Amino acid sequence: MQNLLNCKLKENVTLKNRFVLAPMTTYSGNPDLTLSDEEERYYNARGKEFGMVITAATAVSQHAQAFTNQISARSDFYLSSLKRLSDTIKSGGAKAILQLHHGGRMNALGLYENQDIVSASSIKAERVSAVTPRALETLEVYDTIEDFRQAMIRAIKSGFDGIELHGANTYLIQQFFSPHSNRRTDEFGGSLEKRLTFPMMLVDMALKTREEFAGKDFIIGYRLSPEELEEPGITLEDTTRLIEELSRRKIDYIHLSLSSYKQSSLRNKEDKTPIINILKKHNINNIPLIGVGGIETKDEALEVLSLGFDMVAIGKAALSATMVVTNILNDKPIKKVIDEDSCLPTNMKKRITEWAYLKDKGYTVK
Repeated sequence: MQNLLNCKLKENVTLKNRFVLAPMTTYSGNPDLTLSDEEERYYNARGKEFGMVITAATAVSQHAQAFTNQISARSDFYLSSLKRLSDTIKSGGAKAILQLHHGGRMNALGLYENQDIVSASSIKAERVSAVTPRALETLEVYDTIEDFRQAMIRAIKSGFDGIELHGANTYLIQQFFSPHSNRRTDEFGGSLEKRLTFPMMLVDMALKTREEFAGKDFIIGYRLSPEELEEPGITLEDTTRLIEELSRRKIDYIHLSLSSYKQSSLRNKEDKTPIINILKKHNINNIPLIGVGGIETKDEALEVLSLGFDMVAIGKAALSATMVVTNILNDKPIKKVIDEDSCLPTNMKKRITEWAYLKDKGYTVK
């Protein structure tokens, strides 16, 4: 059990355990996109269990909003909402991390009047009901970086322990990194080197903003998806470069978005090597790594660490059980019934009833 407890993330920052609440969309903010009472209850329960809680994707601007009732950090109006969120997470002893997000071309339609869906280039996503986005002008890209900066300053003012840049799951930061969605000819696109420009400018901005507005203990993380299935799409070779650049900047953690912590390449089905085995070799400064995907037992959590991850993120299992970390640490079966005691917001609970893979994994919703 000792290996799963008292994780020293950085100098002067120790987590009570190595478990991280994975960021999961709640669809449950108030109509004005502030934190709802139901969301507050959801995060409060999980702050008591996890060493670190990463919030749902939080929009950095109006253009950034991707979901109905997505919480926002787009203006100072949201400072009191953000403070409620950080306070409720930290009240249980967890570190509170605000995930900063821009949906780009993946934004749902009809979220606000005269909606403007933007991306790195005017290339439609390969999904049902996708729309062709408007390519951001060069100056608008710099404006977007400023949106992230202002949202980070609000996170600092609101008492968060850190932020995570959401560079995964096909959203805007990933769209700039991807050769599928980024066909630009300015400084933000073209070669792999230029496709790295926007993500690395965001990281550099975050490091500078921490220096100006927060203490050195403020946590900066980055979430990424290692591959894309689209052609052209992000390859593991591309991601090794991304890992190297993130590691050189000495951020505080890198969070891999995976369906399984043992996941192998999606693009090369013949290669059964776990992705972590490939990517950790390029983590030149040994930045702490977060693994996620299908972890339900103590043995699995320990295997995550043995593979080279430093922290264990829990998603599905944290939907049903508010005591999920306690059960795993004590080698007890986790609860797989999602009910009133699970403290899920109503809209979130309605959404997950549509997730067929939950039933396949043995979860039921009451």
